[in-house]
Amino acid sequence: MLKLYNTLSRKKEVFKPRKEKKVNLFVCGPTVYDFSHLGHARTYIVFDTICKYLRQKGYDVFYLQNITDVDDKIIARAKEKKIFWQDLSRKFEMEYLKDMKILNVNSVTKYARATAHIKEIISQVKRLLEKGFAYRLKDGIYYDISKFKDYGKLSRRTVLQAEDAVSRIDESLKKRNRGDFCLWKFSKKGEPKWKSPFGEGRPGWHIEDTAITEKYFGPQYDIHGGARDLIFPHHEAEIAQMEAISGKVPMVRYWFHTGFLTVKGQKMAKSLGNFITIRDFLKKHSPRLLRFLIIKNHYRSPIDYSEKAILQTKRELERIDEFVSKIKNPYKAEPSGFRQRAKIKNTNQKSKIIKNLLLKTEKEFDEAMEDDFNTPKAIAVIFDLVNKGNVLISHNNLTPVGARNILEFLKKIDKIFNFIFWGKLKTCLPAGREKIPTEILNLIKEREECRKKGDFRKADEIRRKIEGLGYHIEDTKEGPKIKKYLY
Repeated sequence: MLKLYNTLSRKKEVFKPRKEKKVNLFVCGPTVYDFSHLGHARTYIVFDTICKYLRQKGYDVFYLQNITDVDDKIIARAKEKKIFWQDLSRKFEMEYLKDMKILNVNSVTKYARATAHIKEIISQVKRLLEKGFAYRLKDGIYYDISKFKDYGKLSRRTVLQAEDAVSRIDESLKKRNRGDFCLWKFSKKGEPKWKSPFGEGRPGWHIEDTAITEKYFGPQYDIHGGARDLIFPHHEAEIAQMEAISGKVPMVRYWFHTGFLTVKGQKMAKSLGNFITIRDFLKKHSPRLLRFLIIKNHYRSPIDYSEKAILQTKRELERIDEFVSKIKNPYKAEPSGFRQRAKIKNTNQKSKIIKNLLLKTEKEFDEAMEDDFNTPKAIAVIFDLVNKGNVLISHNNLTPVGARNILEFLKKIDKIFNFIFWGKLKTCLPAGREKIPTEILNLIKEREECRKKGDFRKADEIRRKIEGLGYHIEDTKEGPKIKKYLY
């Protein structure tokens, strides 16, 4: 039974879509004025994983995501660069989609640009005016939050806080209430504009989302997701708009919000200048490393980004890679065990052990995922399988059929997670079957000299330096083996 944490109720609830197995999911997309950073990647990888899991469980998911392609930030950046605002937004929209493709975020059914839904936006603003929820000022049409009695029910507040995301500045001194927000912004000279019954202008930030979701889903749907900094005022405003227009409650059954990706405890954000773009991360590391870093943490918990966290993630991912490599190539990995299988008695018992192990693993994996997508627990289940599988291999108890069944299970869950390496691991010796940089070879030599002298503290320092340069060192009877991280 799938249970989800609902931000609206502040508790876990049994998941019941509005129409049996049909699920309408909307996630707030990017404002395309710059390259996307790792904080954005966190949200989109989380919802990609959730969507893929739901689909694997038989749900028909329509995953809708908007693209904010007209905005104060876009206009300001275009003026700064002296280019047409639409050229800027199209460029960074394409960069965003490239990033998502590389990260295997490929579950979105429809990307919807704000500028492609001006008619729907105007319709919503018009209806809010007619129903008395909106009023006109010199600079635009505003929503009167005092007219919507449930304003604040999602966030439990009605005023901004430091962590909130604010895309547009709606600070007219003539506003009726401090929290009133702009629905339609009358354009200044040289700014983008569209004709409307209430004057030429452009959409407010919040109205584009409800206009888009109403077009594709109607006034009510199943899941709305986004980063937690969007809860207020953005998602609060969406509720106020749509429920005022339709009179139907709730607009959304389940609200999902991802935790922040922080740097030294501070939210990663362009406004703070502490962000790492996805493309810069991918210059040093692989997409699957980023997916694993994000998935191994619960989606509602913060992730503090550091080089230490990246190194730890690499080591954990390597354990899974090595296990997959062993069971993919059983004869090479365990020649005596697999070739002598026919001579070993109690084959049926061994098969039963493996079958029971997989049944237990699948059950625990599903229990973890159905408990509010508890991916840390699901990853722990995978590592438990790796540990027990390695024991089976070391005792010659893993049959070829058992190996294939474990692989099939891992392939099944990797259709959701997309972080397992299915190629061939590269292992090399210092003697040099594969070319190793001179710097690494010199460090290996220095480390061996430290070990001979008994200076293990210095040897450990050198090991960490080697790992920081992208290589893993393993001490064997034949000497140190070097493995290049494939991340």
